[in-house]
Amino acid sequence: MSLETLPLSGLRVLDLSRLLPGPYATLVLADLGADVLKVEAPEGGDYLRWMPPLTGAVSWAFFALNAGKRSLALDLKHPEGAALLKALAAEADVLVESFRPGVMDRLGLGYDALSALNPRLVYCAISGYGQTGPYREHAGHDLDYMALGGAMGLAGPADRAPQVLPVQVADIGGSLWALTAILAALHARHATGRGRFLDVSMTDGVTGFLTAALAPHLGGGAPPPKRGNDVLTGGQASYQVYATQDGRFLAAAPLEPKFWLAFCQKMGRPDWAKRQFDPKLQAEVADAFLTRTRAEWEAHFAGSEACVEPVLAPDELAAHPLHLARGLVLDTPSGRRMRTPVRHAEAPMPGPAPLLGEHSREAAAQAGLAPDTIERLFAAKVLAESIRKPSPARPGADEVRS
Repeated sequence: MSLETLPLSGLRVLDLSRLLPGPYATLVLADLGADVLKVEAPEGGDYLRWMPPLTGAVSWAFFALNAGKRSLALDLKHPEGAALLKALAAEADVLVESFRPGVMDRLGLGYDALSALNPRLVYCAISGYGQTGPYREHAGHDLDYMALGGAMGLAGPADRAPQVLPVQVADIGGSLWALTAILAALHARHATGRGRFLDVSMTDGVTGFLTAALAPHLGGGAPPPKRGNDVLTGGQASYQVYATQDGRFLAAAPLEPKFWLAFCQKMGRPDWAKRQFDPKLQAEVADAFLTRTRAEWEAHFAGSEACVEPVLAPDELAAHPLHLARGLVLDTPSGRRMRTPVRHAEAPMPGPAPLLGEHSREAAAQAGLAPDTIERLFAAKVLAESIRKPSPARPGADEVRS
Protein backbone atom coordinates (compact mmCIF):
# COMPACT_ATOMS: atom_id res chain seq x y z
CA MET A 1 0.00 0.00 0.00
CA SER A 2 1.42 3.38 -0.98
CA LEU A 3 0.91 6.72 0.70
CA GLU A 4 -1.49 7.67 -2.07
CA THR A 5 -3.85 4.81 -1.22
CA LEU A 6 -3.97 5.25 2.57
CA PRO A 7 -7.40 6.29 3.92
CA LEU A 8 -6.40 9.87 4.73
CA SER A 9 -4.08 10.46 1.80
CA GLY A 10 -4.20 14.10 0.73
CA LEU A 11 -5.56 15.35 4.07
CA ARG A 12 -3.61 18.41 5.25
CA VAL A 13 -3.26 18.82 9.00
CA LEU A 14 -1.73 21.67 11.00
CA ASP A 15 -0.65 20.44 14.42
CA LEU A 16 -0.07 23.23 16.95
CA SER A 17 -0.30 20.91 19.96
CA ARG A 18 2.44 19.81 22.36
CA LEU A 19 3.40 16.91 24.61
CA LEU A 20 0.97 13.94 24.46
CA PRO A 21 -2.77 14.49 23.74
CA GLY A 22 -2.68 16.40 20.44
CA PRO A 23 0.49 14.78 19.08
CA TYR A 24 -0.91 11.28 19.61
CA ALA A 25 -4.08 12.21 17.74
CA THR A 26 -2.09 13.63 14.83
CA LEU A 27 0.27 10.63 14.90
CA VAL A 28 -2.72 8.42 14.14
CA LEU A 29 -3.76 10.79 11.35
CA ALA A 30 -0.21 10.68 9.94
CA ASP A 31 -0.11 6.88 10.11
CA LEU A 32 -3.35 6.85 8.13
CA GLY A 33 -1.80 8.94 5.36
CA ALA A 34 -2.43 12.57 6.37
CA ASP A 35 0.24 15.21 5.76
CA VAL A 36 0.81 16.54 9.29
CA LEU A 37 2.76 19.78 9.62
CA LYS A 38 3.84 20.31 13.23
CA VAL A 39 3.98 24.04 14.01
CA GLU A 40 6.43 24.75 16.83
CA ALA A 41 7.91 27.76 18.55
CA PRO A 42 11.39 28.62 17.19
CA GLU A 43 12.95 28.56 20.68
CA GLY A 44 12.84 24.94 21.75
CA GLY A 45 9.67 23.77 20.03
CA ASP A 46 7.62 21.03 21.62
CA TYR A 47 8.87 20.61 25.20
CA LEU A 48 8.82 16.85 24.75
CA ARG A 49 11.74 17.13 22.30
CA TRP A 50 14.25 17.61 25.09
CA MET A 51 12.95 15.26 27.77
CA PRO A 52 15.54 12.51 28.30
CA PRO A 53 16.41 9.86 27.40
CA LEU A 54 17.38 11.18 23.97
CA THR A 55 17.91 9.43 20.66
CA GLY A 56 20.22 11.62 18.67
CA ALA A 57 18.66 15.06 18.46
CA VAL A 58 15.30 14.29 20.07
CA SER A 59 13.83 12.32 22.95
CA TRP A 60 12.56 8.81 22.44
CA ALA A 61 9.08 9.93 23.50
CA PHE A 62 9.06 12.73 20.92
CA PHE A 63 10.31 10.33 18.25
CA ALA A 64 7.50 7.88 19.04
CA LEU A 65 4.74 10.51 19.00
CA ASN A 66 5.87 12.53 15.99
CA ALA A 67 7.23 10.05 13.47
CA GLY A 68 6.25 10.79 9.90
CA LYS A 69 5.33 14.43 10.52
CA ARG A 70 6.94 17.62 9.21
CA SER A 71 8.10 20.52 11.40
CA LEU A 72 7.68 24.26 10.89
CA ALA A 73 9.39 26.47 13.50
CA LEU A 74 7.30 29.64 13.49
CA ASP A 75 6.82 32.59 15.84
CA LEU A 76 3.04 32.95 16.01
CA LYS A 77 3.30 36.11 18.11
CA HIS A 78 5.00 37.96 15.25
CA PRO A 79 2.54 39.48 12.74
CA GLU A 80 4.29 37.86 9.80
CA GLY A 81 4.36 34.54 11.61
CA ALA A 82 0.61 34.77 12.20
CA ALA A 83 0.13 35.72 8.55
CA LEU A 84 2.06 32.67 7.42
CA LEU A 85 -0.08 30.40 9.58
CA LYS A 86 -3.21 31.98 8.11
CA ALA A 87 -1.92 31.24 4.62
CA LEU A 88 -1.33 27.61 5.56
CA ALA A 89 -4.70 27.35 7.31
CA ALA A 90 -6.42 28.68 4.21
CA GLU A 91 -5.41 25.48 2.42
CA ALA A 92 -5.58 23.05 5.36
CA ASP A 93 -8.29 20.52 6.19
CA VAL A 94 -7.70 20.19 9.92
CA LEU A 95 -6.04 22.26 12.64
CA VAL A 96 -5.32 20.80 16.08
CA GLU A 97 -4.21 22.99 18.98
CA SER A 98 -3.83 22.54 22.74
CA PHE A 99 -3.39 26.08 24.03
CA ARG A 100 -5.48 27.33 26.90
CA PRO A 101 -8.87 28.66 25.78
CA GLY A 102 -8.62 32.16 24.35
CA VAL A 103 -4.92 32.09 23.44
CA MET A 104 -5.45 31.53 19.71
CA ASP A 105 -8.10 34.25 19.62
CA ARG A 106 -5.67 36.71 21.20
CA LEU A 107 -3.16 35.83 18.48
CA GLY A 108 -5.80 36.52 15.84
CA LEU A 109 -5.71 32.82 14.91
CA GLY A 110 -8.89 31.50 16.52
CA TYR A 111 -11.60 29.57 14.73
CA ASP A 112 -13.58 32.64 13.68
CA ALA A 113 -10.55 34.23 12.02
CA LEU A 114 -9.36 31.07 10.28
CA SER A 115 -12.77 29.80 9.20
CA ALA A 116 -13.40 33.16 7.55
CA LEU A 117 -10.41 32.35 5.33
CA ASN A 118 -11.27 28.68 4.95
CA PRO A 119 -14.88 27.68 5.71
CA ARG A 120 -13.95 24.01 5.18
CA LEU A 121 -11.45 23.99 8.06
CA VAL A 122 -12.07 21.53 10.88
CA TYR A 123 -10.62 23.22 13.96
CA CYS A 124 -10.03 20.98 17.02
CA ALA A 125 -9.13 22.60 20.35
CA ILE A 126 -7.97 20.14 23.02
CA SER A 127 -7.92 21.53 26.55
CA GLY A 128 -7.95 20.27 30.11
CA TYR A 129 -11.39 21.48 31.12
CA GLY A 130 -13.03 22.70 27.92
CA GLN A 131 -13.58 26.03 26.23
CA THR A 132 -16.46 27.02 28.54
CA GLY A 133 -17.15 26.84 32.25
CA PRO A 134 -15.38 28.09 35.39
CA TYR A 135 -12.27 25.91 34.87
CA ARG A 136 -11.55 26.95 31.27
CA GLU A 137 -8.33 28.77 32.21
CA HIS A 138 -7.16 26.45 34.98
CA ALA A 139 -3.78 24.76 34.61
CA GLY A 140 -3.79 20.99 34.85
CA HIS A 141 -2.22 17.64 34.14
CA ASP A 142 -3.61 14.18 33.47
CA LEU A 143 -3.81 13.47 37.21
CA ASP A 144 -6.05 16.51 37.74
CA TYR A 145 -8.34 15.55 34.87
CA MET A 146 -8.61 12.00 36.22
CA ALA A 147 -9.46 13.37 39.67
CA LEU A 148 -12.15 15.82 38.53
CA GLY A 149 -13.47 13.38 35.94
CA GLY A 150 -14.30 10.79 38.60
CA ALA A 151 -12.06 7.93 37.47
CA MET A 152 -9.40 8.51 40.13
CA GLY A 153 -12.02 7.98 42.82
CA LEU A 154 -12.44 4.38 41.65
CA ALA A 155 -8.74 3.52 41.28
CA GLY A 156 -7.17 1.15 43.79
CA PRO A 157 -8.12 -0.84 46.90
CA ALA A 158 -10.71 0.54 49.31
CA ASP A 159 -8.28 0.64 52.24
CA ARG A 160 -5.73 2.89 50.52
CA ALA A 161 -5.63 6.28 48.86
CA PRO A 162 -6.76 6.37 45.21
CA GLN A 163 -3.89 5.16 43.05
CA VAL A 164 -1.97 7.02 40.38
CA LEU A 165 -2.45 5.05 37.17
CA PRO A 166 0.58 4.17 35.01
CA VAL A 167 -1.17 5.33 31.84
CA GLN A 168 -2.24 8.91 31.06
CA VAL A 169 -5.86 7.95 30.50
CA ALA A 170 -7.16 11.51 30.21
CA ASP A 171 -4.45 12.50 27.74
CA ILE A 172 -4.83 9.47 25.49
CA GLY A 173 -8.59 9.58 25.94
CA GLY A 174 -8.52 13.20 24.81
CA SER A 175 -6.59 12.10 21.74
CA LEU A 176 -9.16 9.47 20.88
CA TRP A 177 -12.15 11.76 21.46
CA ALA A 178 -10.43 14.35 19.28
CA LEU A 179 -9.90 11.78 16.52
CA THR A 180 -13.54 10.74 16.70
CA ALA A 181 -14.71 14.34 16.48
CA ILE A 182 -12.30 15.21 13.66
CA LEU A 183 -13.27 12.25 11.49
CA ALA A 184 -16.98 12.87 12.13
CA ALA A 185 -16.57 16.55 11.16
CA LEU A 186 -14.72 15.59 7.99
CA HIS A 187 -17.53 13.19 7.10
CA ALA A 188 -20.14 15.91 7.68
CA ARG A 189 -18.12 18.30 5.54
CA HIS A 190 -18.75 16.10 2.52
CA ALA A 191 -22.46 16.92 2.83
CA THR A 192 -22.31 20.53 4.04
CA GLY A 193 -19.07 21.81 2.53
CA ARG A 194 -18.22 23.41 5.86
CA GLY A 195 -15.87 22.60 8.69
CA ARG A 196 -16.59 23.27 12.33
CA PHE A 197 -15.12 24.03 15.74
CA LEU A 198 -14.49 21.05 18.04
CA ASP A 199 -14.22 21.59 21.80
CA VAL A 200 -12.48 18.53 23.29
CA SER A 201 -12.11 18.54 27.07
CA MET A 202 -9.83 15.89 28.54
CA THR A 203 -11.86 15.96 31.76
CA ASP A 204 -15.08 15.41 29.79
CA GLY A 205 -13.29 12.52 28.13
CA VAL A 206 -12.65 10.88 31.50
CA THR A 207 -16.31 11.13 32.48
CA GLY A 208 -17.19 9.57 29.12
CA PHE A 209 -15.33 6.43 30.17
CA LEU A 210 -17.63 6.17 33.20
CA THR A 211 -20.87 6.08 31.19
CA ALA A 212 -21.63 2.41 31.87
CA ALA A 213 -20.21 2.41 35.40
CA LEU A 214 -22.43 5.29 36.53
CA ALA A 215 -25.56 4.38 34.56
CA PRO A 216 -27.30 2.39 37.34
CA HIS A 217 -26.59 5.20 39.82
CA LEU A 218 -27.51 8.17 37.64
CA GLY A 219 -30.40 6.57 35.82
CA GLY A 220 -31.80 4.08 38.31
CA GLY A 221 -30.94 5.47 41.70
CA ALA A 222 -28.63 2.60 42.61
CA PRO A 223 -25.69 3.26 44.97
CA PRO A 224 -22.66 4.62 43.13
CA PRO A 225 -19.77 2.23 42.45
CA LYS A 226 -17.14 2.14 45.19
CA ARG A 227 -13.39 1.96 44.97
CA GLY A 228 -12.20 -1.61 45.58
CA ASN A 229 -15.66 -3.01 46.31
CA ASP A 230 -17.57 -2.94 43.02
CA VAL A 231 -17.71 -5.85 40.57
CA LEU A 232 -15.15 -4.27 38.24
CA THR A 233 -13.01 -2.52 40.86
CA GLY A 234 -11.86 -5.55 42.84
CA GLY A 235 -14.93 -6.46 44.83
CA GLN A 236 -15.26 -10.08 43.79
CA ALA A 237 -13.07 -13.08 43.15
CA SER A 238 -13.95 -13.39 39.48
CA TYR A 239 -12.42 -10.03 38.50
CA GLN A 240 -9.13 -9.71 40.32
CA VAL A 241 -5.34 -9.73 40.09
CA TYR A 242 -3.58 -12.54 41.93
CA ALA A 243 0.06 -13.07 42.93
CA THR A 244 1.84 -16.29 41.96
CA GLN A 245 4.51 -18.29 43.72
CA ASP A 246 7.36 -16.45 41.99
CA GLY A 247 6.10 -12.97 42.86
CA ARG A 248 4.48 -12.35 39.49
CA PHE A 249 0.82 -11.79 38.77
CA LEU A 250 -2.17 -13.11 36.85
CA ALA A 251 -5.33 -11.29 35.83
CA ALA A 252 -8.43 -13.44 36.32
CA ALA A 253 -11.67 -12.15 34.78
CA PRO A 254 -14.14 -15.06 34.41
CA LEU A 255 -17.23 -12.92 34.97
CA GLU A 256 -19.87 -14.75 32.92
CA PRO A 257 -21.23 -18.08 34.27
CA LYS A 258 -19.64 -20.24 31.56
CA PHE A 259 -16.23 -18.63 32.09
CA TRP A 260 -16.54 -18.88 35.86
CA LEU A 261 -17.41 -22.56 35.60
CA ALA A 262 -14.39 -23.14 33.33
CA PHE A 263 -12.21 -21.31 35.85
CA CYS A 264 -13.44 -23.41 38.78
CA GLN A 265 -12.87 -26.60 36.83
CA LYS A 266 -9.31 -25.63 35.84
CA MET A 267 -8.56 -24.70 39.44
CA GLY A 268 -9.83 -28.12 40.57
CA ARG A 269 -12.41 -26.46 42.77
CA PRO A 270 -15.89 -27.19 41.43
CA ASP A 271 -17.20 -26.23 44.88
CA TRP A 272 -16.39 -22.60 44.06
CA ALA A 273 -18.96 -22.53 41.26
CA LYS A 274 -21.79 -21.35 43.53
CA ARG A 275 -19.62 -18.94 45.53
CA GLN A 276 -18.69 -16.45 42.80
CA PHE A 277 -20.09 -13.50 44.74
CA ASP A 278 -18.90 -14.64 48.17
CA PRO A 279 -16.52 -11.89 49.45
CA LYS A 280 -14.59 -14.50 51.45
CA LEU A 281 -13.68 -16.42 48.30
CA GLN A 282 -11.00 -13.97 47.16
CA ALA A 283 -8.63 -15.07 49.92
CA GLU A 284 -9.06 -18.74 49.00
CA VAL A 285 -8.39 -18.07 45.32
CA ALA A 286 -5.36 -15.97 46.25
CA ASP A 287 -3.92 -18.81 48.33
CA ALA A 288 -4.48 -21.27 45.49
CA PHE A 289 -2.59 -19.13 42.97
CA LEU A 290 0.40 -18.96 45.32
CA THR A 291 1.04 -22.67 44.83
CA ARG A 292 2.53 -22.32 41.31
CA THR A 293 4.65 -19.91 39.29
CA ARG A 294 3.16 -17.62 36.68
CA ALA A 295 4.62 -19.71 33.87
CA GLU A 296 3.14 -22.87 35.34
CA TRP A 297 -0.29 -21.26 35.60
CA GLU A 298 0.00 -19.94 32.02
CA ALA A 299 0.66 -23.48 30.78
CA HIS A 300 -2.16 -24.80 32.93
CA PHE A 301 -4.76 -22.34 31.57
CA ALA A 302 -3.55 -22.47 27.95
CA GLY A 303 -6.48 -23.15 25.61
CA SER A 304 -9.12 -22.80 28.31
CA GLU A 305 -11.97 -20.28 28.52
CA ALA A 306 -11.18 -19.30 32.09
CA CYS A 307 -10.14 -15.73 31.15
CA VAL A 308 -6.81 -15.90 32.98
CA GLU A 309 -3.81 -14.07 31.49
CA PRO A 310 -0.36 -13.01 32.73
CA VAL A 311 0.23 -9.45 33.91
CA LEU A 312 3.09 -8.52 31.58
CA ALA A 313 5.87 -6.20 32.63
CA PRO A 314 6.79 -3.47 30.11
CA ASP A 315 9.95 -5.33 29.08
CA GLU A 316 7.91 -8.44 28.24
CA LEU A 317 5.55 -6.80 25.76
CA ALA A 318 7.62 -6.82 22.56
CA ALA A 319 8.50 -10.52 22.83
CA HIS A 320 5.04 -11.82 23.76
CA PRO A 321 3.54 -14.06 21.05
CA LEU A 322 0.36 -11.98 20.84
CA HIS A 323 2.20 -8.73 20.25
CA LEU A 324 4.72 -10.32 17.92
CA ALA A 325 1.89 -11.64 15.76
CA ARG A 326 0.08 -8.30 15.81
CA GLY A 327 3.19 -6.27 14.98
CA LEU A 328 3.07 -4.13 18.12
CA VAL A 329 6.60 -2.80 17.65
CA LEU A 330 7.81 -1.17 14.45
CA ASP A 331 11.49 -1.47 13.57
CA THR A 332 12.07 1.74 11.63
CA PRO A 333 15.36 3.08 10.24
CA SER A 334 15.28 5.67 13.05
CA GLY A 335 14.60 3.20 15.86
CA ARG A 336 11.86 1.11 17.40
CA ARG A 337 8.45 2.45 18.37
CA MET A 338 5.01 1.11 19.10
CA ARG A 339 2.58 1.24 16.21
CA THR A 340 -0.73 3.01 16.55
CA PRO A 341 -3.60 0.51 16.80
CA VAL A 342 -5.41 1.74 13.67
CA ARG A 343 -2.37 1.82 11.41
CA HIS A 344 -2.82 -0.26 8.25
CA ALA A 345 -0.54 -3.28 8.19
CA GLU A 346 0.24 -2.70 4.49
CA ALA A 347 1.22 0.95 5.00
CA PRO A 348 4.77 2.01 4.19
CA MET A 349 7.24 2.50 7.02
CA PRO A 350 6.68 5.94 8.61
CA GLY A 351 9.45 8.47 8.38
CA PRO A 352 11.47 9.74 11.33
CA ALA A 353 10.36 12.44 13.74
CA PRO A 354 11.39 15.82 12.29
CA LEU A 355 14.09 18.08 13.60
CA LEU A 356 12.78 21.39 14.87
CA GLY A 357 12.00 23.52 11.83
CA GLU A 358 13.32 20.89 9.44
CA HIS A 359 10.56 21.76 6.94
CA SER A 360 10.26 25.49 7.62
CA ARG A 361 11.50 26.53 4.18
CA GLU A 362 9.36 23.95 2.47
CA ALA A 363 6.22 25.01 4.37
CA ALA A 364 6.85 28.72 3.78
CA ALA A 365 7.26 28.09 0.07
CA GLN A 366 4.12 25.95 0.11
CA ALA A 367 2.26 28.97 1.53
CA GLY A 368 3.43 31.05 -1.43
CA LEU A 369 6.21 33.10 0.17
CA ALA A 370 8.95 34.31 -2.17
CA PRO A 371 12.53 33.14 -1.50
CA ASP A 372 13.72 36.59 -0.42
CA THR A 373 10.78 36.90 1.99
CA ILE A 374 11.61 33.50 3.48
CA GLU A 375 15.24 34.53 4.03
CA ARG A 376 14.12 37.76 5.68
CA LEU A 377 11.87 35.86 8.07
CA PHE A 378 14.74 33.58 8.99
CA ALA A 379 16.94 36.59 9.67
CA ALA A 380 14.20 38.10 11.84
CA LYS A 381 13.84 34.77 13.70
CA VAL A 382 10.20 34.49 12.71
CA LEU A 383 11.22 31.21 11.08
CA ALA A 384 13.87 28.76 12.28
CA GLU A 385 15.18 25.41 11.12
CA SER A 386 16.94 22.28 12.34
CA ILE A 387 17.83 23.28 15.88
CA ARG A 388 19.55 20.16 17.14
CA LYS A 389 20.50 21.03 20.71
CA PRO A 390 18.17 21.30 23.71
CA SER A 391 16.82 24.72 24.52
CA PRO A 392 16.22 26.15 27.99
CA ALA A 393 12.64 26.91 26.94
CA ARG A 394 10.04 25.79 29.46
CA PRO A 395 6.26 25.38 29.25
CA GLY A 396 4.53 28.73 29.37
CA ALA A 397 1.26 29.80 30.90
CA ASP A 398 -0.51 29.59 27.56
CA GLU A 399 0.17 25.88 27.10
CA VAL A 400 -2.06 23.04 28.27
CA ARG A 401 0.24 20.74 30.18
CA SER A 402 -0.35 17.04 30.67
